[in-house]
Amino acid sequence: MYLELDGQGPRYAQLTRGLKQAILGGRINAHSRLPATRVLARDLDLSRNTVLAAYEQLAAEGFIEGRVGSGCYVAAIGAMQAPQPVAKAPARSGAARAPLSRRGERIRELWDRRIPGREHIGLRYNLQYGMPMTNPQLASAWRRELAHAAAHAQTDYPDPQGLLALRRQICDYLARRRGILAAPEDVLIVSGAQQAFTLAAELLLDEGDRVVLEDPHYQGERQIMQASGAEIVGCRVDENGIVTTDLPTQGRTKLALVTPSHQFPSGAVMSLARRMELLAWAASSGCWIIEDDYDGEFRYDARPLAALKSLDRDGRVLYFGTFSKVLFPSLRLGYIVLPPGLRDAFIGAKWLTDRGCPAIEQAALAKLMADGAFERHLRAAAKSLKARRATLLAALRKHAGGEVEVGDSSAGMHVVAWLTRLKLAQARQLVARAKERGLGLYPISPYFLKAPARPGLLLGFADLPAADLQAAMRILGECLREI
Repeated sequence: MYLELDGQGPRYAQLTRGLKQAILGGRINAHSRLPATRVLARDLDLSRNTVLAAYEQLAAEGFIEGRVGSGCYVAAIGAMQAPQPVAKAPARSGAARAPLSRRGERIRELWDRRIPGREHIGLRYNLQYGMPMTNPQLASAWRRELAHAAAHAQTDYPDPQGLLALRRQICDYLARRRGILAAPEDVLIVSGAQQAFTLAAELLLDEGDRVVLEDPHYQGERQIMQASGAEIVGCRVDENGIVTTDLPTQGRTKLALVTPSHQFPSGAVMSLARRMELLAWAASSGCWIIEDDYDGEFRYDARPLAALKSLDRDGRVLYFGTFSKVLFPSLRLGYIVLPPGLRDAFIGAKWLTDRGCPAIEQAALAKLMADGAFERHLRAAAKSLKARRATLLAALRKHAGGEVEVGDSSAGMHVVAWLTRLKLAQARQLVARAKERGLGLYPISPYFLKAPARPGLLLGFADLPAADLQAAMRILGECLREI
């Protein structure tokens, strides 16, 4: 028997595919006797074990059957089309487009294979916002708790709502640090803020429903809402947060997404008056509010502000928290504090989505919080971040003082530098020129629904030590002067 192997993978797998194609293509008929393993091995210059392995695989898949004392025969498998040889890839130009749902089509259009905020990974000075500060003491404590949790972990499926011990620690933390009084049954553990937004869109929105976003805002939340088919309405932000007089009053708005403690990306803090106006508007319009508290733990001029959720008396606010910024993004753990009327739906959706977050990481985090290591890390991180922020601002004034205007913000892990003498096209040149010199810059324009009146940059400072921040600002100043 002559068979041409395709050269892809182990030789027994090549032989299996070759025999399968010969059977399906009709070159070997049903009920035909296959050559003995020794004969076929000799004819194809293969080892007998290779042929035995191929025959066993074909028998397991039902292509051949063995008869005691007689050998192996091709099974009667009916008329089937032969598969394309693995080595020949189908032509791309005429490839059929996979049919998707309307939501699937929107997601395909939104996803451009680039992960936002990662364009400059690998550059010497990458000013990516949101990257947490490296803390060797935290890493050591985390390894210890993770090993302990793994040794004592339960092996059954986790509670889809999240580990009770972790939910209790989160409630204790929120009561002390964010002014939120919640019970463990109000808390749902999720795989980061991104899953929290996705669950909210699936459960609270129908196609065509109106969603209010701050303008500017976090790109990821906008894309999730667009994927759900929502009508996106932008609302201006000023130094006191979202401008509540611009909130829509005609028609029903289903959802409003806000960042009151540290508006992203402008850095504004929502005033108490605006908070009360926003809550009154939500109650009167029947709208849900998502409070995204992505880095509210870090304030450098005073204690962290109480959350908007702490003022909610009508059960309209869903509070989103995440450990990505305060610990490390790869942990993929966050939480939602839910109004009572939404608990069952969100827990059920979480269960249907992934059956719950990994129990070992949850147990380790609960122990880290219970032992006080988590808040010790927060205090140390806030002190170090304050120093890095001061270094960045001083170097920015020194090397680019006449070229930029810095947004007033004393919180978070980034600052906004508005480019006072450049146009939008020149700002793109600035980013490209800086990249050539090993400096990763991130324009602010992608976070607006409407292009801003002037270009600006998001300057993340958490992941770089003082010397690197000074060098980065020197390069930025040189590039600005050249352009």
